[in-house]
Amino acid sequence: MTDMAQPRRVGMFGGAFDPPHWAHRALAETALSQLGLDVLHILPTGHAWHKSRILSSAEDRVAMCELAFGDLPDVRLDPREIQREGPSYTADTLRELQREYPQAELFLVLGADQLLAFKSWVRWQEVLELATLAVANRATNIGADASLDQDMETDLSGVDLPFELLNMPLKNISASAVRARVGQPALSAAALDVLVPEAVARYISQHHLYQPPT
Repeated sequence: MTDMAQPRRVGMFGGAFDPPHWAHRALAETALSQLGLDVLHILPTGHAWHKSRILSSAEDRVAMCELAFGDLPDVRLDPREIQREGPSYTADTLRELQREYPQAELFLVLGADQLLAFKSWVRWQEVLELATLAVANRATNIGADASLDQDMETDLSGVDLPFELLNMPLKNISASAVRARVGQPALSAAALDVLVPEAVARYISQHHLYQPPT
């Protein structure tokens, strides 16, 4: 960290991280280097008001985040949204970070899919007042059936919001694709490594996550 006493550039990267995968890892690395962040808070979602499915346990998602991001310099795994009662909103977290880093510039790190849905967020105008949006583009198809080598980017030309585009190679991986592929009986642990860091793949296997009901 460039200034241990008072970070000047602080990032927030939130998500379900169910599980954290290589695209999440690449986005964290890109944000740290390209934005010159002094610290990047990784925030697993608590009560996900916008998701219809039930998330894996907070304990499992925090453990996988530690395995996926823990070795990156200037990353801080931040459990506050998991510990917060009731729905957890980005605006609340940014307000808290603003109080903790009163002189810092705040950046909200997100993917193109989140940017396109941004105006559906609770208090999105407040989020824009508090932080600069730092966006990584994504392939047009990142679903469970997506090819890992596709190269067609999501069109962001119609987005009427201020944001900084991160220069990151496309990573056509999504958590839904990882969960779907884990359920395939022919999938080996080595095959899962192309989707998630090796330590996360081991954790998923050891804890029998994302297995179809029997």
